[in-house]
Amino acid sequence: VNGAAVKPNYKVKPLDLITIVLAYPPRDTEVYPEDIPISIVYEDDDLIVVNKPAGMVVHPGHGNFTGTLQNALLFHFNREHPDELKTLPYLVHRIDKDTSGILLVAKNEVIQSKLARQFFEHTIDRSYLALVWGNVAADKGTIEANIGRDPRNRLIQSVCDDPEQGRHAITHYEVVERFHYVTLIACKLETGRTHQIRVHMKHIGHPLFNDERYGGSAILKGTTFAKYRQFVTNCFAIIPRQSLHAKSLGFVHPATKKYLFFDSELPEDFRMVLEKWRNYSINAGNE
Repeated sequence: VNGAAVKPNYKVKPLDLITIVLAYPPRDTEVYPEDIPISIVYEDDDLIVVNKPAGMVVHPGHGNFTGTLQNALLFHFNREHPDELKTLPYLVHRIDKDTSGILLVAKNEVIQSKLARQFFEHTIDRSYLALVWGNVAADKGTIEANIGRDPRNRLIQSVCDDPEQGRHAITHYEVVERFHYVTLIACKLETGRTHQIRVHMKHIGHPLFNDERYGGSAILKGTTFAKYRQFVTNCFAIIPRQSLHAKSLGFVHPATKKYLFFDSELPEDFRMVLEKWRNYSINAGNE
Protein backbone atom coordinates (compact mmCIF):
# COMPACT_ATOMS: atom_id res chain seq x y z
CA VAL A 1 0.00 0.00 0.00
CA ASN A 2 1.52 3.32 -1.13
CA GLY A 3 4.72 1.51 -2.07
CA ALA A 4 5.19 -0.37 1.21
CA ALA A 5 4.26 -3.89 2.33
CA VAL A 6 1.49 -4.01 4.92
CA LYS A 7 0.01 -6.66 7.18
CA PRO A 8 -3.29 -8.39 6.30
CA ASN A 9 -5.14 -6.43 9.01
CA TYR A 10 -4.28 -3.07 7.43
CA LYS A 11 -7.40 -0.91 7.00
CA VAL A 12 -7.69 0.65 3.57
CA LYS A 13 -8.00 4.46 3.55
CA PRO A 14 -9.27 6.82 0.84
CA LEU A 15 -6.69 7.57 -1.87
CA ASP A 16 -4.50 4.57 -0.92
CA LEU A 17 -2.62 3.16 -3.89
CA ILE A 18 -2.78 -0.64 -3.67
CA THR A 19 -0.40 -2.81 -5.66
CA ILE A 20 -0.69 -6.59 -5.82
CA VAL A 21 2.24 -8.81 -6.80
CA LEU A 22 1.01 -12.07 -8.30
CA ALA A 23 2.87 -15.31 -7.70
CA TYR A 24 2.75 -16.12 -11.41
CA PRO A 25 2.38 -13.98 -14.55
CA PRO A 26 -1.27 -13.40 -15.54
CA ARG A 27 -2.58 -15.93 -18.02
CA ASP A 28 -3.00 -14.94 -21.65
CA THR A 29 -6.78 -14.52 -22.00
CA GLU A 30 -6.78 -14.30 -25.80
CA VAL A 31 -8.84 -16.99 -27.58
CA TYR A 32 -6.86 -18.58 -30.41
CA PRO A 33 -8.15 -20.54 -33.42
CA GLU A 34 -7.76 -24.30 -33.17
CA ASP A 35 -8.38 -26.84 -35.91
CA ILE A 36 -10.98 -28.93 -34.08
CA PRO A 37 -13.70 -30.82 -35.99
CA ILE A 38 -17.23 -29.51 -35.45
CA SER A 39 -20.58 -30.84 -36.62
CA ILE A 40 -22.33 -28.03 -38.51
CA VAL A 41 -26.11 -28.31 -38.78
CA TYR A 42 -26.68 -24.96 -40.52
CA GLU A 43 -24.62 -21.88 -41.42
CA ASP A 44 -25.11 -18.58 -43.22
CA ASP A 45 -23.50 -15.14 -43.13
CA ASP A 46 -25.10 -14.25 -39.79
CA LEU A 47 -25.13 -17.34 -37.62
CA ILE A 48 -24.19 -20.98 -37.25
CA VAL A 49 -25.95 -23.95 -35.63
CA VAL A 50 -23.72 -26.77 -34.41
CA ASN A 51 -24.29 -30.15 -32.80
CA LYS A 52 -21.89 -30.05 -29.85
CA PRO A 53 -20.47 -33.36 -28.66
CA ALA A 54 -20.41 -34.24 -24.97
CA GLY A 55 -17.08 -33.38 -23.39
CA MET A 56 -16.50 -30.16 -25.33
CA VAL A 57 -16.52 -26.92 -23.37
CA VAL A 58 -18.35 -24.05 -25.10
CA HIS A 59 -15.89 -21.28 -24.25
CA PRO A 60 -12.53 -20.93 -22.44
CA GLY A 61 -12.66 -20.66 -18.69
CA HIS A 62 -11.06 -21.97 -15.51
CA GLY A 63 -9.38 -25.29 -16.26
CA ASN A 64 -10.40 -25.24 -19.93
CA PHE A 65 -8.41 -22.62 -21.82
CA THR A 66 -8.06 -24.57 -25.06
CA GLY A 67 -10.01 -27.13 -27.05
CA THR A 68 -13.31 -25.31 -26.70
CA LEU A 69 -16.07 -24.75 -29.24
CA GLN A 70 -15.11 -21.09 -29.38
CA ASN A 71 -11.54 -22.03 -30.40
CA ALA A 72 -12.93 -24.36 -33.08
CA LEU A 73 -15.34 -21.74 -34.45
CA LEU A 74 -12.60 -19.10 -34.66
CA PHE A 75 -10.63 -21.47 -36.88
CA HIS A 76 -13.66 -22.42 -38.97
CA PHE A 77 -14.79 -18.81 -39.53
CA ASN A 78 -11.33 -17.60 -40.53
CA ARG A 79 -9.97 -20.66 -42.32
CA GLU A 80 -9.10 -18.62 -45.43
CA HIS A 81 -7.49 -15.77 -43.46
CA PRO A 82 -6.23 -17.32 -40.21
CA ASP A 83 -4.09 -14.29 -39.27
CA GLU A 84 -6.87 -11.71 -39.59
CA LEU A 85 -9.77 -13.18 -37.55
CA LYS A 86 -12.39 -11.09 -39.35
CA THR A 87 -15.34 -13.16 -38.08
CA LEU A 88 -15.75 -13.89 -34.39
CA PRO A 89 -18.14 -16.29 -32.61
CA TYR A 90 -20.67 -14.38 -30.51
CA LEU A 91 -22.22 -16.76 -28.00
CA VAL A 92 -25.97 -16.49 -27.55
CA HIS A 93 -26.47 -19.33 -25.05
CA ARG A 94 -24.50 -22.23 -23.60
CA ILE A 95 -24.92 -25.90 -22.80
CA ASP A 96 -22.85 -27.75 -20.23
CA LYS A 97 -19.58 -29.43 -21.12
CA ASP A 98 -21.01 -32.94 -20.75
CA THR A 99 -24.35 -32.14 -22.37
CA SER A 100 -24.54 -32.89 -26.10
CA GLY A 101 -26.70 -31.24 -28.72
CA ILE A 102 -27.81 -28.19 -30.66
CA LEU A 103 -26.12 -24.84 -30.01
CA LEU A 104 -26.69 -21.49 -31.74
CA VAL A 105 -23.87 -18.97 -32.25
CA ALA A 106 -24.01 -15.52 -33.90
CA LYS A 107 -21.35 -14.08 -36.21
CA ASN A 108 -21.75 -10.44 -35.25
CA GLU A 109 -22.98 -8.34 -32.35
CA VAL A 110 -26.18 -7.18 -34.04
CA ILE A 111 -27.38 -10.74 -34.67
CA GLN A 112 -26.24 -11.76 -31.20
CA SER A 113 -28.29 -9.02 -29.52
CA LYS A 114 -31.40 -9.84 -31.56
CA LEU A 115 -31.13 -13.55 -30.78
CA ALA A 116 -30.48 -12.73 -27.12
CA ARG A 117 -33.73 -10.76 -27.13
CA GLN A 118 -35.60 -13.87 -28.27
CA PHE A 119 -34.05 -15.88 -25.44
CA PHE A 120 -34.94 -13.10 -22.99
CA GLU A 121 -38.55 -13.01 -24.20
CA HIS A 122 -38.78 -16.85 -24.11
CA THR A 123 -39.76 -17.10 -27.78
CA ILE A 124 -37.00 -19.63 -28.52
CA ASP A 125 -38.24 -23.22 -28.81
CA ARG A 126 -35.81 -25.58 -27.06
CA SER A 127 -36.31 -29.24 -26.29
CA TYR A 128 -34.05 -31.67 -24.47
CA LEU A 129 -34.09 -35.41 -23.88
CA ALA A 130 -33.05 -36.63 -20.45
CA LEU A 131 -32.82 -40.04 -18.82
CA VAL A 132 -33.71 -39.69 -15.15
CA TRP A 133 -33.74 -41.99 -12.17
CA GLY A 134 -37.08 -43.41 -11.04
CA ASN A 135 -40.47 -44.00 -12.59
CA VAL A 136 -41.81 -40.46 -13.03
CA ALA A 137 -45.37 -40.56 -11.73
CA ALA A 138 -47.08 -38.00 -13.98
CA ASP A 139 -47.00 -38.32 -17.76
CA LYS A 140 -46.32 -34.58 -17.96
CA GLY A 141 -45.75 -31.71 -15.61
CA THR A 142 -44.19 -28.32 -14.97
CA ILE A 143 -41.51 -27.42 -12.44
CA GLU A 144 -41.47 -23.78 -11.40
CA ALA A 145 -38.81 -23.05 -8.79
CA ASN A 146 -36.17 -20.35 -8.44
CA ILE A 147 -32.56 -21.46 -8.95
CA GLY A 148 -29.42 -19.99 -7.41
CA ARG A 149 -25.91 -20.98 -6.44
CA ASP A 150 -25.91 -23.57 -3.67
CA PRO A 151 -24.72 -21.93 -0.42
CA ARG A 152 -22.98 -25.16 0.69
CA ASN A 153 -21.30 -25.99 -2.62
CA ARG A 154 -20.40 -23.13 -4.96
CA LEU A 155 -19.88 -25.54 -7.88
CA ILE A 156 -23.55 -26.44 -8.15
CA GLN A 157 -26.93 -24.75 -8.35
CA SER A 158 -29.94 -25.55 -6.20
CA VAL A 159 -33.59 -24.64 -5.79
CA CYS A 160 -33.91 -21.68 -3.41
CA ASP A 161 -35.96 -22.18 -0.25
CA ASP A 162 -36.71 -18.45 -0.17
CA PRO A 163 -38.91 -17.51 -3.17
CA GLU A 164 -37.32 -14.04 -3.11
CA GLN A 165 -33.89 -15.53 -3.80
CA GLY A 166 -32.37 -16.94 -6.99
CA ARG A 167 -33.60 -16.58 -10.56
CA HIS A 168 -37.02 -17.53 -11.87
CA ALA A 169 -36.96 -20.89 -13.69
CA ILE A 170 -39.64 -22.97 -15.43
CA THR A 171 -39.17 -26.46 -16.91
CA HIS A 172 -41.93 -28.42 -18.68
CA TYR A 173 -41.43 -32.18 -18.96
CA GLU A 174 -43.23 -35.09 -20.61
CA VAL A 175 -42.57 -38.82 -20.31
CA VAL A 176 -41.32 -40.40 -23.55
CA GLU A 177 -40.57 -43.94 -22.41
CA ARG A 178 -40.51 -45.84 -19.12
CA PHE A 179 -37.94 -48.46 -18.12
CA HIS A 180 -39.16 -49.41 -14.60
CA TYR A 181 -36.22 -47.87 -12.72
CA VAL A 182 -35.39 -44.99 -15.05
CA THR A 183 -37.52 -42.79 -17.33
CA LEU A 184 -36.79 -41.03 -20.59
CA ILE A 185 -38.36 -37.56 -20.60
CA ALA A 186 -38.56 -34.63 -22.99
CA CYS A 187 -38.01 -31.21 -21.44
CA LYS A 188 -38.92 -27.78 -22.76
CA LEU A 189 -37.40 -24.71 -21.18
CA GLU A 190 -39.17 -21.41 -20.65
CA THR A 191 -36.06 -20.03 -18.99
CA GLY A 192 -32.39 -20.87 -19.44
CA ARG A 193 -30.75 -20.99 -16.02
CA THR A 194 -27.44 -22.69 -15.33
CA HIS A 195 -27.96 -26.48 -14.96
CA GLN A 196 -31.73 -25.85 -14.98
CA ILE A 197 -32.93 -29.32 -16.01
CA ARG A 198 -30.40 -31.04 -13.78
CA VAL A 199 -31.40 -28.95 -10.76
CA HIS A 200 -35.16 -29.14 -11.33
CA MET A 201 -35.22 -32.90 -11.88
CA LYS A 202 -33.16 -33.47 -8.74
CA HIS A 203 -35.57 -31.18 -6.89
CA ILE A 204 -38.54 -33.44 -7.71
CA GLY A 205 -36.59 -36.59 -6.82
CA HIS A 206 -35.50 -37.69 -10.29
CA PRO A 207 -31.81 -36.78 -10.83
CA LEU A 208 -30.37 -37.34 -14.28
CA PHE A 209 -28.85 -40.77 -14.86
CA ASN A 210 -25.10 -40.67 -14.10
CA ASP A 211 -25.13 -36.97 -13.20
CA GLU A 212 -22.33 -37.05 -10.64
CA ARG A 213 -22.59 -33.41 -9.66
CA TYR A 214 -26.29 -33.70 -8.79
CA GLY A 215 -26.37 -37.13 -7.20
CA GLY A 216 -27.29 -39.26 -10.20
CA SER A 217 -24.11 -41.35 -10.36
CA ALA A 218 -25.25 -43.74 -7.61
CA ILE A 219 -27.82 -46.51 -7.97
CA LEU A 220 -30.91 -44.68 -6.73
CA LYS A 221 -33.67 -47.05 -7.89
CA GLY A 222 -33.92 -50.77 -8.52
CA THR A 223 -33.02 -54.01 -6.84
CA THR A 224 -30.12 -55.01 -4.62
CA PHE A 225 -29.10 -57.95 -6.79
CA ALA A 226 -25.46 -58.05 -7.85
CA LYS A 227 -26.52 -58.69 -11.46
CA TYR A 228 -28.54 -55.44 -11.48
CA ARG A 229 -25.71 -53.46 -9.89
CA GLN A 230 -23.37 -54.74 -12.58
CA PHE A 231 -25.89 -53.80 -15.27
CA VAL A 232 -26.09 -50.21 -14.00
CA THR A 233 -22.30 -50.01 -13.71
CA ASN A 234 -22.06 -51.11 -17.35
CA CYS A 235 -24.55 -48.40 -18.31
CA PHE A 236 -22.50 -45.79 -16.46
CA ALA A 237 -19.46 -46.91 -18.45
CA ILE A 238 -21.34 -46.47 -21.73
CA ILE A 239 -22.46 -42.92 -20.91
CA PRO A 240 -19.89 -41.49 -18.47
CA ARG A 241 -21.75 -38.18 -18.14
CA GLN A 242 -25.17 -36.81 -17.31
CA SER A 243 -27.75 -38.27 -19.69
CA LEU A 244 -28.88 -35.00 -21.26
CA HIS A 245 -29.10 -34.01 -24.93
CA ALA A 246 -30.20 -30.69 -26.44
CA LYS A 247 -32.48 -32.23 -29.05
CA SER A 248 -33.91 -29.30 -31.00
CA LEU A 249 -33.92 -25.53 -31.35
CA GLY A 250 -36.35 -23.20 -33.12
CA PHE A 251 -36.03 -19.42 -33.56
CA VAL A 252 -36.78 -16.54 -35.92
CA HIS A 253 -33.76 -15.61 -38.02
CA PRO A 254 -33.01 -11.96 -37.13
CA ALA A 255 -32.02 -11.05 -40.71
CA THR A 256 -34.48 -13.00 -42.86
CA LYS A 257 -37.35 -13.03 -40.29
CA LYS A 258 -37.99 -16.68 -41.22
CA TYR A 259 -38.65 -19.29 -38.55
CA LEU A 260 -35.91 -21.93 -38.49
CA PHE A 261 -36.12 -25.25 -36.68
CA PHE A 262 -33.29 -27.73 -36.20
CA ASP A 263 -33.47 -31.24 -34.79
CA SER A 264 -30.68 -33.67 -33.94
CA GLU A 265 -30.19 -37.37 -33.47
CA LEU A 266 -29.18 -38.76 -30.10
CA PRO A 267 -25.43 -39.40 -29.82
CA GLU A 268 -24.25 -42.99 -29.80
CA ASP A 269 -23.62 -43.23 -26.06
CA PHE A 270 -27.16 -42.05 -25.29
CA ARG A 271 -28.71 -44.41 -27.88
CA MET A 272 -26.74 -47.36 -26.56
CA VAL A 273 -27.72 -46.83 -22.94
CA LEU A 274 -31.39 -46.44 -23.91
CA GLU A 275 -31.22 -49.71 -25.83
CA LYS A 276 -29.71 -51.49 -22.83
CA TRP A 277 -32.45 -50.19 -20.52
CA ARG A 278 -35.12 -51.05 -23.09
CA ASN A 279 -33.92 -54.66 -23.28
CA TYR A 280 -33.53 -54.87 -19.52
CA SER A 281 -37.06 -53.60 -18.84
CA ILE A 282 -38.53 -56.04 -21.38
CA ASN A 283 -36.73 -58.96 -19.76
CA ALA A 284 -37.67 -57.76 -16.28
CA GLY A 285 -41.32 -57.60 -17.33
CA ASN A 286 -41.18 -61.19 -18.56
CA GLU A 287 -39.80 -62.55 -15.32
